Amino acid sequence: MKEVNFKDFEGNILENLGNIALKNSQINPELFTKYQVKRGLRDLDGKGVLVGLTEIGEVHAYIIDESEIIPVPGRLIYRGIDIFDLVDGFIGDERFGFEETAYLLVFGELPNRKQLDDFEELLSIYRNLPEPFLNDMILQLPGKNIMNVLARSVLAYYSFDSNPDDTSVENVLKQCIHLMACMPTIAVYAYNTISHYYGKRSLVIHNPKPGLSTAENILRMLRPNKKYTELEARLLDLALVLHAEHGGGNNSTFVTHVVTSTGTDTYSAIAAALGSLKGPRHGGANIKVCEMFADLKDNIKDWNDDEEIESYLIKILNKEAFDRSGLIYGLGHAVYSVSDPRSVLLKEQAEKLAKEKGLESEFSLYEKVENLAPQVISKKRKIYKGVSVNVDFYSGFVYNMLELPQELYTPIFAVSRMAGWTAHRIEEIVNAGKIIRPAYKSVAKRRDYIAIGER
Repeated sequence: MKEVNFKDFEGNILENLGNIALKNSQINPELFTKYQVKRGLRDLDGKGVLVGLTEIGEVHAYIIDESEIIPVPGRLIYRGIDIFDLVDGFIGDERFGFEETAYLLVFGELPNRKQLDDFEELLSIYRNLPEPFLNDMILQLPGKNIMNVLARSVLAYYSFDSNPDDTSVENVLKQCIHLMACMPTIAVYAYNTISHYYGKRSLVIHNPKPGLSTAENILRMLRPNKKYTELEARLLDLALVLHAEHGGGNNSTFVTHVVTSTGTDTYSAIAAALGSLKGPRHGGANIKVCEMFADLKDNIKDWNDDEEIESYLIKILNKEAFDRSGLIYGLGHAVYSVSDPRSVLLKEQAEKLAKEKGLESEFSLYEKVENLAPQVISKKRKIYKGVSVNVDFYSGFVYNMLELPQELYTPIFAVSRMAGWTAHRIEEIVNAGKIIRPAYKSVAKRRDYIAIGER
């Protein structure tokens, strides 16, 4: 009997099965229009389909005047407070703002000094990982993607919890605050381990330091010499604040609501949200922006020449340059059209760090693309609303200036968004809604069963 190579056998079988699955999974696109399916849970005019209510976050980008949608500068509101006012508050006081923001989102009100001190102390206590956990889940099991390490680590925390399935508000708060505190530690340690095993670099593990903010601890744990500047820490802190919440309709937060509505435990719900955020359509866009700008810098000779920049952006749109996708990354948003308030705030502070690090020319290139790209897109594409840069446009540039490895871009997003996920999980539990189960219409034709010998 001829010996069969298993890999060839496996490959052939999977290829055939893949072709069958592909053929039998295709739905006629015209049927989505015929049955008025809201694909992506969005109306034809781009508005989201209303599926719930929340008091946590609000994304405001238009007004309605005599039934006409009029785009306006974007606003992001946390628990009724405009993000510009919130940021001005802690920056004006020369304080770090992420912990205050997390408190506001989770508990619904701004903390007084003692409440904030107590909350920060609780986070400090929870930041250290259990020793068996660090060894078994991270050091001995290096993962190739930190988001997967975060998800499996969150699920592993279930085993370290003496009461993991209790979904009372008090217990869920304890679980979520614990995860909020230790997630930065897990993310940085996971990167250090990956860098050691796959990058052949020295393994350096720093313990989180009590009394430091989340942003400070991330930089301290990440850098071998533990050093960072005040401006670096404050800019990372701002990035955490701006990514902490974005209404209930963003994919990972909606996932949190959907999974929470089943009555499952906190660890399962947060692991599901992490899985959602890992998707490049949700959490990884700033990496594509960085890659696009690396390509721009390689191919544009004069960074001050508007015509040369515009010409290359046209090539990108025409699928003749960069990744041939036809997309200018960092431009456009499902809701915002005139402006994304997060990019406005991040740009303002990013300019300061660019000057500190001698990267003014690079910052200027970003500004030129920000101004030219919307014009190029409006000339080449039919769009139903305006287009402006989104938060991903500048966040990648900021993380690059902070010397953060790209492997940590999305995990840092998760570290921040844990505050919003916590608030939405609690809101779903408190309001005790029905299990979330939207409708799907079957369009399959009826057919008879055929005996296996006759197929």
